[in-house]
Formats: sequence, C-alpha cells, structure tokens
Amino acid sequence: MAEGTAGYRDILKAPHAARLLTGTLIGRLPNATAPVAIVLFTRAEGGSYSLAGGLAAVYGIATAIGQPLLGRAVDLHGQPRVQFPAAVVSAIGMALLAAVGIGALPLAYAAVAVAGVFTPPLEGGLRALWPSVLGREDRVHRAYAMDAVAQEVMFTVGPLLVTLLVSLWSAGAALLVINVIGVLGALSVVLSEPSRGWRSAPREAHWLGALRSPGLLALLGALFFVGLALGSITVAAIAYADDQGQESVYGWLMAALGLGALIGGTVYGARQWAGVPERRLRAIVALLALGYLPLALTPGVVAMTVLAAVSGVFLAPAIACAFIVVDRHAPSGTVTESFSWLVTTFGVGAAVGTAVAGPAVELGGTSWSFAVAGAGGIAALLVLMTTQRVLAVPARSKGIAVAIPGSSENDRNGAAEPGFSSGREA
Repeated sequence: MAEGTAGYRDILKAPHAARLLTGTLIGRLPNATAPVAIVLFTRAEGGSYSLAGGLAAVYGIATAIGQPLLGRAVDLHGQPRVQFPAAVVSAIGMALLAAVGIGALPLAYAAVAVAGVFTPPLEGGLRALWPSVLGREDRVHRAYAMDAVAQEVMFTVGPLLVTLLVSLWSAGAALLVINVIGVLGALSVVLSEPSRGWRSAPREAHWLGALRSPGLLALLGALFFVGLALGSITVAAIAYADDQGQESVYGWLMAALGLGALIGGTVYGARQWAGVPERRLRAIVALLALGYLPLALTPGVVAMTVLAAVSGVFLAPAIACAFIVVDRHAPSGTVTESFSWLVTTFGVGAAVGTAVAGPAVELGGTSWSFAVAGAGGIAALLVLMTTQRVLAVPARSKGIAVAIPGSSENDRNGAAEPGFSSGREA
C-alpha cells in the first residue's frame, strides 16, 4: 500500500499533472452540482419540486447530448478552441437562469438546456492528456484510478459547497459563483502546455465516430446498467430514510457509499494489475453486483450503512478499469469523444435508474427499489459476459495522441510513449 501511495505522489509530482487534475475537477463543479443547485434555486423562487425536477432533467438530457458532440469537436479542433468557449457559454446559460428566474418558464428551460449542451467535456479531455503528461502506461492507469477517486470527493464536496453558498448568500448567487469557478477551472486547463500542445491521432471520417467500435459499444452497454444501479440507489436511499423517519439517514447512506468508493478506488490504484483489463472489469462488475444485492434486505440503520459502504467499494475500481478499456477500444482519433460517450451513457443510465426506482417503491416498497440496483449490476455483468469475444479484440490503433514538444507530426499523431504497450497489457 505504501508503494501505491508513493505512486500517487509520483503522478502528482509529474509536470502539469496536479494542475490538470485540479483544474479539471474545479471546471466540472458546475456539472457536478447542477442538479442540487437547480432544485434549490427553483424552490427559493417559489417553484414546485415537479418544476425543479423538470428543469434538472432538461439539464441532464442536454448534457448527455452535448458531451459526445463537444468531445468530437475537441478531437477535431483541439482542446482550447472548444473547452473554454463551451465553459463560458454554459456559465452564461446558468447566469441567464439566475437572472430571469422561473417567471418565464420557456426562457428558464432554454437557459438550462444551453448550460447543459455546452458543458465542456473536461473529463474526457483529461484522460486524453494523461499519456502525454505521464508517459508510462502503468502511471496512466494509476492516474485513471486517482481520477475516479477524485470524482467521488468532488461529487460529495460539491453539493455541500452549494448549500453553504445558499446559506451565506442566496440560491441565485450560488449558481453564479459555482459557474464562475468552473470557467476559471477550464481556463487553467486550456492554458496549460499539455492542453495547448495536444493533437488527436488521425481519424477516419465516419458519421458514427467513436460508436463504430463494437468493443466500445459493448462497454457503454455495461456502464449504462452500472449507472442505472447507482441512480436507483439515490431514490431507494430516500425511501429508506422515510421508512426510518429520519431524513439524516439518507446522508449517512450516501456518505457511506462514497466512502466505500473512495477506499476501493484508492486500493485499486495502489497496485499494478496483471492480465487484460476486459477480464478484470468482468470480475470487478461481478463483485459490484454482489455488493448491491444485499441492499434489498433493508436491515436496521447501522447494518444498512455498512452494506452501503460495502456496495460502494467496487464502484471506483469499475470506473477506473472502464477508462482503460475505453482507451483500448477507441477508434483512432476519437479518444475524447469516446470518453465523453462513457460519461453520457453512465449519466443516462443513472437518470433511468432514478426513474425506475420511483415506481418500484410504490409497487413493492423500499426493498424493491434497492432490488433495481442489484438487477442493474447483474445486467451490466451479463452484457460483459455476452460480449466477451467483441471485447477481446481491442482497436488496432488506441486513438490517443501524445503531444511531445519538438516531435515530428507523425510522433504527435498516434505514437505511443516509450514504455507503452501496443494496446495489450502484459
């Protein structure tokens, strides 16, 4: 474990690494906090929960549409020309919502749609940059795990920051401040040398873009169901808290889930793993599904909190391993788009899980809503099992460009750093 901790320190000491990770996390704050910020703002303006949910849903759908489109634009035109302008336009959309409120609903819906569509694909952009920043494949894989852990922290701290800003100023001020911070994070990333120098590998012109990869499609199918499981837990945890008559129980369950993911991701990234990542991903998702199933028992609060923590242990490792599989199956020149599709698919799955868990509570009670999570985990495993042959053949070209100052054009467009494998792990 000490060796793994040293490995994390080694990554953060690499030139530009800490700046890129921090800038990306800060730049993604508006996206991570948008659902709670929109709900709090709508309620503060006197709107109903239904209206708040509708605005948040439009934002989520718009983000799902925009991420792969902007990711493709990044692959075609580079990061600075897409990421920063998108961040500014997205912030303007949220500023418009704060200015007009909910008095003119068509304008409010249009504002959140603009904010969602133009959410910059910083997450995919960071993963495209890691090879040029870190060089060795083992360091890149560890960075993926560190990235997954950092996300868990951000999605925990972000909503707390929003509620703090609301209590100090107002819900409208919270919207503005969070989005200004996000623009500054995106600016920090695009002004960095790796972002300015990065170029995508040459790509074959195809209207499907990254989606022409069968392996990527199989992975997206599995991650859709992982997202569904996670989304259903959010609703199920609220129902469980209602059953217990204690609203604070919801916070305990979600904190335990996040803690489990934090521990699992840290341990996963602390060591090097032998074998191909596709096989490893199947094992991790199997354990993830196994962790979700006992939640349907809905025991007492203490036991349920422990089960929530256990269910989260394999979430961050599953996401980190999925990053590696995306890397291997992305068609040449589509790496940012491919990672953006992963973000979109996971988000859509979470939205569907939220939608399904609600009726499950009404039909069969809280245990049924938690059973949705277990079913999602099993479905994800079945997708990976039935597509083993497709996933066994990574793309011939990894689609990751390594921008090295002073290198030739051919080196920048698709050549791997010394120490990288040809697309297969030892």
